[in-house]
Amino acid sequence: MRYEVKLRLTYSYEAPSDHARNLLRVLPADIAGVQSVQARLLTCDPMPDERRDLLDFFGNAMTSVVWHEPLAEIGVELVARVDRRASQPGLDLSSPLHELPLEIAQRRGLAPDAPHHFLGQSRRAAPMAETTAFARDQLRAGMTAHEAIEAVGRALHREMRFDAEATDVDTPASEAFANRHGVCQDFSHIMIACLRGIGVPAAYVSGFLRTYPPPGQPRLEGADAMHAWVRAWAGAETGWIEFDPTNDQFAGDDYITVGYGRDYDDVPPLRGAMRGAGGHQSAQAVDVIALD
Repeated sequence: MRYEVKLRLTYSYEAPSDHARNLLRVLPADIAGVQSVQARLLTCDPMPDERRDLLDFFGNAMTSVVWHEPLAEIGVELVARVDRRASQPGLDLSSPLHELPLEIAQRRGLAPDAPHHFLGQSRRAAPMAETTAFARDQLRAGMTAHEAIEAVGRALHREMRFDAEATDVDTPASEAFANRHGVCQDFSHIMIACLRGIGVPAAYVSGFLRTYPPPGQPRLEGADAMHAWVRAWAGAETGWIEFDPTNDQFAGDDYITVGYGRDYDDVPPLRGAMRGAGGHQSAQAVDVIALD
C-alpha cells in the first residue's frame, strides 16, 4: 500500500526564545521487506541556521536543527511518500515461551535490533509488580511467545480505556495502568512493561497510522496523529512481531514506522533545549492518505 504522509508541528512561545536547538525524529524509515520510502522532505520555518541529518544507535533518522536568533514560533513540516508492505503474521513458528530465555542468551551480538537491548527496564517502561502479575494472568501452559504477546496485548485492550484527556506525555505508565486509561503512548509503555516482566523483549514503535472516517463522512485533513505501538521478539525463528494494544490488532500495512526505541524517550518527535521566558503551546496535525 502506498501512502502520502503529511505532518505539521507548531511550537509558539509567549516570549521570543533564543538559541533553540532541537532533534527531530519524524522521517519514515526504510525497512527491508516491510517499508520503502520513495520520497521525503522535512522543512522548518523559519529556516534553521544549522542543520544535520544523522542516524541514532537504533538506526532511526534524526535531524538536528539550530536557530541562533530569537524565535516566536517554530513550524516543522514533513511530506513523504511511503510504500508499506507489512502483512499480518501467518503460521506461528515462534519459540515456546519457556524456551525464550535460552534463545536470548544464545544471541551473542549487540546489534541495534538485538533483543538484549529491550529486555531490561527503561525509564518509561520498567517492569512493575502489578504489570508483571497482569501479564502472568494471561498465560497458560505451553504457550508460544507469539501467543503470549498477542494475549497480553488483547487483554490490555479489553482492560483499558482510550482517553485523550486522561494523561499527558509525562504521565508514568504506573499511573495510567492503575487508572486503566490513557493514549497510545500509555498503552504501549504498559504492554512493554508487561512483556519485559515475563521475559519477552519489547520495543516502542513511533510512527503513523492510517485512520478511517465514519461511514458516509468525509475524511478530515489533519485529523490523524502520530501513533505508537509495540514490537516484541518472539524467538530466533520468528524474530520481531508488532502489536497495537490501543487498537487490538497486529500492525499491518496501515502502519508506517518512523523509529524504534526502548520507550518514548528514544524516539520523541521533537526534543531540544532553548533559552526563553514564559510558557509555550504546541500543535500537531497529520494526514495519512492512501494512494492505491
